[in-house]
Amino acid sequence: MKKLILFISIFFVYSLSFSTFSDKNLYKKLDTPSLDKKVLNRALKGLSTVDIKNKGIITIIDYTKSANEKRLFVIDLKKEKIIFDTYVSHGKNTGDEFAKKFSNNINSRQSSVGFFKTSTTYIGKNGYSMRLDGLEKGINDNARNRNIVIHGSKYATKSFINKYGRLGRSWGCPAVPLTLSKDLINSIKGGSIVYINGDLNNYQKKTKYLNQKEL
Repeated sequence: MKKLILFISIFFVYSLSFSTFSDKNLYKKLDTPSLDKKVLNRALKGLSTVDIKNKGIITIIDYTKSANEKRLFVIDLKKEKIIFDTYVSHGKNTGDEFAKKFSNNINSRQSSVGFFKTSTTYIGKNGYSMRLDGLEKGINDNARNRNIVIHGSKYATKSFINKYGRLGRSWGCPAVPLTLSKDLINSIKGGSIVYINGDLNNYQKKTKYLNQKEL
């Protein structure tokens, strides 16, 4: 019995160390300075907690960054590489260049934060789009009712920034460049995790996936 307890203890410590070491290695392998290491770690921690089958890929949107920077990252965790690194819009009532206000309310035209699961695709007024299901009650669980989807748009591009001084804004959806939206959606559809980082002061009071130290 003592040997069994000792073995379990050693295995737990080893697993914990390996996980931490792997996360450090992953960040180095991704070699993308624009991806904040702390944000990556939050996303991975939440991914380990969320009950889903597709954990081989994760999408991170960092709304603490300027809209004029690339702040959406799709990571293939099996191949340990970033497959998309691009621009993404936020809601028009969330802010101008920087995202400041977030909401879970219908008709707020603001973005939401936290963990989402990708769902089904469809052809709508914005073309090929993908529904998102918010996983956090009171934080983003109204995503379906608000029609929060990932879709392509001409205003989510570098050329739009060059012309107008900032990225265009949506009604709350994470809009991405139209030229790559179909490939991006197809790579993450059907039950992978999207972590949207932002508004940490309010988020940490409600989320069940991350504790205060991890924020």
